[in-house]
Formats: sequence, C-alpha cells, structure tokens
Amino acid sequence: MRSRYRWFLVWAAVVLVVDQATKYWAERTLSDGREIEVIPPLIDFRLVYNPGAAFSIGESMTWVFAIAAAAAVVGILYYARRVTSLGWALALGAVLGGAASHLGDRLFREPGFARGHVVDFIDYNGFFVGNVADIALVLGAIVLALLTFREVPLRADDAPAPADKSGDRSPEEAG
Repeated sequence: MRSRYRWFLVWAAVVLVVDQATKYWAERTLSDGREIEVIPPLIDFRLVYNPGAAFSIGESMTWVFAIAAAAAVVGILYYARRVTSLGWALALGAVLGGAASHLGDRLFREPGFARGHVVDFIDYNGFFVGNVADIALVLGAIVLALLTFREVPLRADDAPAPADKSGDRSPEEAG
C-alpha cells in the first residue's frame, strides 16, 4: 500500500525536523555553558558536540559514521518500499528520521564535510548525553524487535496462511 510508505516518510520527516529544531534551540540556549535542570537529578540539558558514536566511541572515526549513516538511510528507504504494515512503517520511519538527522550533522556541521559533530544536549544523569534522534532510533529499534518477535509481517502478503482448524486433511496430506 502506497499510503503506508507515505506514513513512513512523513514520520521520518517529523523525527528529522523535531531533532534539528531541538538542536537549533540547544545551540542558541545552551552555548554559553548553561545547564538546565529538567528532572533533577535524572535529566539536564547541556550542550555537547559529539564526534563519535554512542558514549563518544570512535571519536577519530567520524567519516566512518557518516558512511554508515548514509548506508542506513539508503537501505531503510529501499527496504521500506515493501511495507504494508503501519507498525513497521512507523518504526522504520523513526529509525530513518534519526539516521538522516545524524547524517545531516555529520555532513554539514563543524569541523567539516563528513567529519561533523552530532549535537547532543539531553544529559541522562552523566551516564550519556543524547538528542531526539537518539530517542527515535532506540524506540524505533525496540518496536522493530517487538514486531519481529511477534512475527508481524512487513507486508500483508507475507503473513502465513491461516491453518485449517477442522482437523480434516486431504488424502495427499495424510500421507
């Protein structure tokens, strides 16, 4: 169904726009080193530029993350063309929106093309600092795992045929 692909694209765009808008806000509000307590002591807002991946892993490998994000975006766009399940469409849209936003940071932010740092500002009690795209990526991945675990098909025509509950079998099936 084309409408599911539209939902997928719309949700991805919403995630991307909200993430970039909140990063814009964070850079304008927190760039002077200010911290804002949100849910003390669990969540604060403070601005961090992250050259690496989660937990700042691979800080010198920013270009690798740019390539990985680009591959993820292309792969998700290709894979999602087959979606007829709304759950799959929304989960893949969340992952696409998060990956596309991170790709945009990597490509267009300082210190330069394919070396840009991701803007993080949601501080989880000093454990790590993230952003809206990270939330979308994690929640999208959790929903994808649940859909897979529950065997919800990506496409309606991928659903297993209903079993005959009568117990009657044809002579060929009986063997």
